[in-house]
Amino acid sequence: MSTEHTVTPDEHPTRIGPYVVLELLGSGGMGNVYLCRQADAREPAAVKVLPPTMARLEGFRLRFSREIEALERLSNPHIVELLDSGEDQGTYYYAMEYVAGETLSQRLHREKRLPWREVVGIAQQLCAALRAAHDAGVIHRDLKPSNVLLGKDGVVKLTDFGIAQLFAADKLTMAGGVVGTAEYMSPEQAQGQRATKRSDLYSLGAMLYVMLTGRPPFTGATNVDILQKQRFGQFDLPGRYVSEIPSWLDTVVAQLLEKDPERRFPDAYVLSKRLQEVVQKVDLSSTEQSTTVDVEPASDAAAEKSAGPGQATLMRDLMRGEMARDAAGSLWQQWLNNTWVLLTLFALLVAGVWWMSNRRPNAEQQFAAGEKLMQDEPGAGWLQARDEYFQPLMESDPDTWRDRVAPHLEEIAVYDLERRLLNPRSDRRQRGEATEYERQLREARRLWEQGQFDPAAERLAAIEQLAAGDPEGAIPRRLASKWRDDLAAQREQGADPGPTVKAALERAAEVARTDPAQSAELLRAIITLYGSDPRVAESVAEARHRLAQP
Repeated sequence: MSTEHTVTPDEHPTRIGPYVVLELLGSGGMGNVYLCRQADAREPAAVKVLPPTMARLEGFRLRFSREIEALERLSNPHIVELLDSGEDQGTYYYAMEYVAGETLSQRLHREKRLPWREVVGIAQQLCAALRAAHDAGVIHRDLKPSNVLLGKDGVVKLTDFGIAQLFAADKLTMAGGVVGTAEYMSPEQAQGQRATKRSDLYSLGAMLYVMLTGRPPFTGATNVDILQKQRFGQFDLPGRYVSEIPSWLDTVVAQLLEKDPERRFPDAYVLSKRLQEVVQKVDLSSTEQSTTVDVEPASDAAAEKSAGPGQATLMRDLMRGEMARDAAGSLWQQWLNNTWVLLTLFALLVAGVWWMSNRRPNAEQQFAAGEKLMQDEPGAGWLQARDEYFQPLMESDPDTWRDRVAPHLEEIAVYDLERRLLNPRSDRRQRGEATEYERQLREARRLWEQGQFDPAAERLAAIEQLAAGDPEGAIPRRLASKWRDDLAAQREQGADPGPTVKAALERAAEVARTDPAQSAELLRAIITLYGSDPRVAESVAEARHRLAQP
């Protein structure tokens, strides 16, 4: 990551939360990235900010929070590490590790194209990053050279998950929306379809093309022209522009840029292995060429040196080569012509096919395994069912599985949202990046826990009305309905108010130092709601005592 210029106070902030701004590293559509340092930190950090002007727009705030959520899930040497996130006077930010070096885009701008072996090395490191992201349920959706950092130590890191899509998460864009960069966008993304891990592989293929040739596979006067070519156009193989590119690497790039996702590599791991094979094949081919030199006896060599290669010499060399091939082939032929050997190989083949077919569950078995996990109490098993069984079924054949899988995914999404709202420590969006629906749900829950049941029920009903008909509000609406039912059941059962009052006392103590007014409001609410309830008389007395303190 290269620095551009030193920050001056009239241009940029001098401080972002706990971070002191040193330099501006870069600017983009989602704000600026600064080189910063904390007072007690040894290493600097790269801090990305979403300015207040953008934070007021729901779409930008959602994308920013989605990027944070994606980075929280990821831990890999080839993905930038998230260090912290927060909000400072209307400016949302997150801090990530600082990578000393430059972007791949800057490198290509300077050198136009790279040697094919270096391209393969960069691609293999990106495969490791993509494999980790895809395994964690994150699709990048915007792979391009400016999002790849080349460290001075040779380590490649993937960054900028601003439009990443999380498996089974609410879509950030409406159906039919196109998000990404035209030159590196897969055909299915260009049509507004859902991106998958094979969409990221297509984008990686376009990056390979640029690194090898110095130009993208498709160009045009406008983005619309480029997107049309992504869907229907044909490209020349990189080897046509750069002769030293191995044909095996041409084949890999061509498969990555297939229009049909099913014809691309199945995942980043398989692609990494194929790239490794390309290098091995080239090295093996070079070794064979270097060893197939003329190793004639000294007398023959001396004769040829003096007389030059004649017809007899050429015929002799051809005969010797043919005899050597026949001798090598005859050993294999004798071995393969053995009946018992052939029977053994056939038996091993049948056993291998049977083992693979029984080892890999079919679609119905996957669905059954997911349903079995759903029979347990809501918890980690539900998330496992989503990530390992239901979501892959939806990605592989949505038309067949939508009606059976979608209800389970919605139920899991409601549980996941409730889990995050009730456990703020597991949800960094609590710091300010939450959606409006989530903010209202938290407020309703706060009223509920304070014992203000009627205001809580009214707010939950209002959330249901607000979210009706909004695709982004489907899951929050279901959770609001569930909480309203739970609240009604609790009131009917006359639940013990003790835990609620004690929790309110604890919260009042927590915020007493930072917000004494809010602490006092909590104590007054306890006295107002439970002052005549003998079951919590001790807690009410504690609230009165605290409120009387200066």
